[in-house]
Amino acid sequence: MNYLKLPKMKNLISRFHTANFYTMKLSETLQRSKRTILFLLLMISGLFMFSQSGISWSSSSNIAANSFNNKRPRIVTDASGNPLVIWGNSNTNKLMFSRWSGSSFTTPVQLNPTTMPVFTAYWAGPDIASKGDTVYVTFKQTNEDTSKVYVVRSFNGGVSFSAPVRVEYIADSLSRFPTLATDENGNPIVAFMKFNSTFGDSRWVVSRSADYGSTFTTDVKASGYSGGLAEVCDCCPGAIVASSNKVAMIYRDNLSNIRDVWTGISTDNGASFPTGINVDQHNWMLSSCPASGPDAVIVDDSLYTVYMSGASGKNLIYSNKSSLSVLASSTGTSITGNFSGLLQQNFPRIANYNTAVAKVWKQATSGSSQLALVFTTNIHTGFPAGYDTVATGTAAAVTTTDVAISNGVVHVVWQDDATGTVKYRKGTYTPLSAGISNLSADNNISIYPNPAQTELNISGPTNEYAQTQIEVFNLVGEKLISVRYKNKIDISNLPSGIYFLKIKQENKLLTQKFIKQ
Repeated sequence: MNYLKLPKMKNLISRFHTANFYTMKLSETLQRSKRTILFLLLMISGLFMFSQSGISWSSSSNIAANSFNNKRPRIVTDASGNPLVIWGNSNTNKLMFSRWSGSSFTTPVQLNPTTMPVFTAYWAGPDIASKGDTVYVTFKQTNEDTSKVYVVRSFNGGVSFSAPVRVEYIADSLSRFPTLATDENGNPIVAFMKFNSTFGDSRWVVSRSADYGSTFTTDVKASGYSGGLAEVCDCCPGAIVASSNKVAMIYRDNLSNIRDVWTGISTDNGASFPTGINVDQHNWMLSSCPASGPDAVIVDDSLYTVYMSGASGKNLIYSNKSSLSVLASSTGTSITGNFSGLLQQNFPRIANYNTAVAKVWKQATSGSSQLALVFTTNIHTGFPAGYDTVATGTAAAVTTTDVAISNGVVHVVWQDDATGTVKYRKGTYTPLSAGISNLSADNNISIYPNPAQTELNISGPTNEYAQTQIEVFNLVGEKLISVRYKNKIDISNLPSGIYFLKIKQENKLLTQKFIKQ
């Protein structure tokens, strides 16, 4: 061996180890970078999936101490947009009420006389509706089998309420699950489930008042449209909504154990319900009662419904849009789909303020319960992807929930069984109308013919609107056409139906409904 080369060999070995060391360090750095990038991508993905832009949320708070209990809270707003909340005390059969005083919620008051204990549970109970500062609350007295339905009224935003007024005079029939809405004049429209004396022939009926709840008409039937021997799901609450002269009674049906959701439709302010439509169509076969009802709002000519169905094998929340003028409805679609870790969803609610619409529901995921919300400022353009997780916690943290919207504010309440309280959280958003004027009013733009067959004509000064975008949406908010301003829009490829045309330029907006024949 040539010992004179040994130092050189040692030097080479040292350099090899040094190079190998830095190579390993570089590899570790790259691996850390990959993990960091992957983490960031997952975080970004999670934000897109699980967050909702456009709402700035405050922290949550208790409306009252848990000594007032917390069953099935319901929320509306007064003329100033302040929240009004009712819930049931299942320990004492009391109907509790609290309102926002400007800085906090008032100490809860009992709305039912002591001699009229109220039926209340986490899945069913009293309901509330408002028109400005006129507020109505309906409840069912216990025992539930033979007692009656009542309404209490306030004409000062909930500062004080009247004595109860009985709603139904139904001879030997039985009733349960009252719910209510207000008409355009501020009169109450009350719906309730009705049975014969042996709890058979279950159906939904509607009773109206023309004197602000002093008296009520004889009830009319608003269910039974699926045919055959159909009754209604006799332990599922329903919902009634009204707009202009349109009234919709939304309920879960029971046709030989098919538990789909239907709605009775009235165009004479609830005086009659000659027809109904299926807003579900999933054919959920269930031989037991899910004790879960639907909810809905009416915006323009459309009925937007939310409900739970287990037809897929898992209880999921679905949403549906129906036309009230042509009585057309499609099968509802799942709001979130069956994502990883989801166990079930239930108890959906929906509310609107003009075109702003929010949907909320309770969902159980691995090890926790959540209050989820989707929101849009313009229902005609649909909902963005993803949802807000408004509340989360242990399996008992969210049981049932409700939502109301005032101008620029989303109000959410929920039953928190982990603390025994009713929780409240407020979110603020920028209303669609802020800074946006009516384009047609300013510039005499008109769209014709309507109905149309092959093209829409748009009148207006094209030189001013050469850069204006025109978009066409279907009833479920899908964008089908997007072009720069033209005098004529080709709609020949659109299927027959109802659509919305949106023309927007800078801070001016025009939304026009049209029918394609």
